[in-house]
Amino acid sequence: MKAKVIVTLKNGVLDPQGKAIEGALSSLGFDGVNQVRQGKLFEIDLATSDTEEARRDVTAMCDRLLANTVIESYRIELV
Repeated sequence: MKAKVIVTLKNGVLDPQGKAIEGALSSLGFDGVNQVRQGKLFEIDLATSDTEEARRDVTAMCDRLLANTVIESYRIELV
């Protein structure tokens, strides 16, 4: 089973990298961009086919390593 984990900064947390990307897009002529928030994508290949086990394991991975849950939130997609 495969899992995709999308990690993004929580609302209200400053995103200097997103702000820099926003400025760069503007300087390249993309004037219609109001805001950019950047994040991370993890694609994980799991040895299990049990959906509950996969979700439990990936949640533990996120909580312990992949996301800083103080300032980031994450979404898990099992494929």
